[in-house]
Amino acid sequence: MQIMTVDIETYSPIDLFTAGAYRYAQSPDFQILLLSYTIDNGPVVTFDLVADTIPDEDRRLLVDPGIIKRAHNAAFEWWCLSQHFGLDARTRSQWLEQWQDTMVHMLYCGLPASLDNAGKALQLPTEAAKMREGKALITYFCKPCKPSKSNGGRTRNMPWHDSDKWALFTTYNGRDVTAEREIDRKLGAFPVPEEIWRQWRDDLRMNANGIGVDLDLARGAMDCAEQITERLTAEAKALSRLDNPNSPVQLMSWLQGRGVRLDNITKDTVAHLLARKDTPADAHRMLEIRQQISKTSNAKYDAVIAATGDDSRIRGTMQFYGAARTGRWAGRLLQVQNLPRTHLEHQDDIRRIIKLGDADSLEAIYGDVNDTLSQMIRTVLVPQQDAWFIDADFSAIEARLIAWEAGEDWVLDVFRSTGRIYEATAARIFGIPEDRIRKGNPEYEYRQRGKVATLALGYQGSVGAMKRMGGDRLGLDDAGLQDIVDRWREQNPHIIRLWRKMQRAAVRTISTGHPTSPRPGVVFRMERGTASPFAFLTMEIPSGRKLFYANPGTTEDGRITYWEQDTTGWAEAETYGGKLTENLTQALGRDCLQYALTNLRAAGYAPVFHVHDEVIVESATQKPEEDLKTIIKIMSQVPPWAEGLPLNADGWYGKFYTKE
Repeated sequence: MQIMTVDIETYSPIDLFTAGAYRYAQSPDFQILLLSYTIDNGPVVTFDLVADTIPDEDRRLLVDPGIIKRAHNAAFEWWCLSQHFGLDARTRSQWLEQWQDTMVHMLYCGLPASLDNAGKALQLPTEAAKMREGKALITYFCKPCKPSKSNGGRTRNMPWHDSDKWALFTTYNGRDVTAEREIDRKLGAFPVPEEIWRQWRDDLRMNANGIGVDLDLARGAMDCAEQITERLTAEAKALSRLDNPNSPVQLMSWLQGRGVRLDNITKDTVAHLLARKDTPADAHRMLEIRQQISKTSNAKYDAVIAATGDDSRIRGTMQFYGAARTGRWAGRLLQVQNLPRTHLEHQDDIRRIIKLGDADSLEAIYGDVNDTLSQMIRTVLVPQQDAWFIDADFSAIEARLIAWEAGEDWVLDVFRSTGRIYEATAARIFGIPEDRIRKGNPEYEYRQRGKVATLALGYQGSVGAMKRMGGDRLGLDDAGLQDIVDRWREQNPHIIRLWRKMQRAAVRTISTGHPTSPRPGVVFRMERGTASPFAFLTMEIPSGRKLFYANPGTTEDGRITYWEQDTTGWAEAETYGGKLTENLTQALGRDCLQYALTNLRAAGYAPVFHVHDEVIVESATQKPEEDLKTIIKIMSQVPPWAEGLPLNADGWYGKFYTKE
């Protein structure tokens, strides 16, 4: 089929970064400024949509089902053009079948997501690279401007205000099309499977449908937060006599003057100082105030309000293939993947108080208002008025998968019977009868050790991993934690063997170029295309999908190197057998979730979002308990590629999202 590579430039008074593309394009003042496209290797055509409209013939090409449309972050082009053309939901969904995404292609191959970084990683030629002037031009034409005497008091820059910049902007728009087409050419040997495109389209439909938001709760929470912040700030000023006690510089100077030694005022530093008994009382109170005011999760209420449309739904909260190493989803905007847990009871009552903006009652009942608001952020997500949220998630999916991958039969037997993996682990590594590890018995304290070991040690982790998973709260020193590591490894020899097999197989494939299989269904290969600037180490996994490691190599001590995007740019990283096992396990967990999503949709259910291994369905059922049973049954279906995997799920239903 022919491929049309498309890129647009747009204007909206809504901030794209804080509100997201869906809310951005819903503004009445939203406008497409420029549209460029090319078909296959033909010339780039650019239309100035401020001065003119898209000609009928070109519009026909845009909707021709015989032509695939590709764009970088195609969700933006698809949604914005749908808004521009006034497409209804049904037509918009049908048109999506014609679209693909070069960003997803990059992520599928383990490469950077942004067009600029993608070009650098793939070493695009200068004539195809993203223009440096782009950011300034976008700021000038795509966002509101501040009125001033020099600009005549206008709030928006139009093409006629600077014709030279507009001409350069037109060139920039066409250059992006050239860059996207060149990415297609560079990655031509590594196509995205059609099944992944199907999943991507389902994901876009889910994102476009959005999640219901209780705006009364969000606004009430912001009102309560403002009241408490004013009150705490006033107390801090009276206590310290600082002009701005929220200033890290002023607060650090004041604390140092009170004899408190600190190099920064980060969350961890504040928590550490509050735990110390020698912190002066006034400094201790100032640190408490700092901790309460800086509850960053309360900023999520702002994010919800900014990104929610006029129909009280927030869209675009999930990023398909956001974790390029495994293909798992990432959170956007509200960051549903990273919401605080809710430990509070009587959440209906708390929600009513928050909606009233009654900070005094919250403080009187729960003490720390900001902490209460933080815990309640999940509950801002709600189904439609007559519908339910039905929530189901996999039980201990990673522990099940790694045991299945490695053939650790005793673990699989636990999951096929009691499912009490933390108790069974503690019993085996400490030699305690499992039936003694029950609440009320002194042996019950060992359950937490079994839990931390299960969560921390499956991917070649040691004492450091134990601490990150809560091992520092077990009351043990490093030697005691190392003893648990040694005992766990002794009881899980097949998992240990899997790490070593994964390491040896990857190194052998990189060194020889020959495919290697460390276990059935997993194959390492070296793959290279004629246009790609480097080779890839690929890991085919039992689901049939591949994981990609760019420009692989090995170190003298046998570790595997590859290139990936990090905070410093396109840089070399290292991996090893345990990490490869983690990638495999989390990738298969992702594919189990995708299998469940596909089956749920086929059964007529509508997932509105999902979090790690948890799916949230919106259902207008009159019998939510029956739907929950059916959804759990669907979630527990084992994919055909995972024969023998003991899969299980559990769940709940309610009128708002929470964490039970």
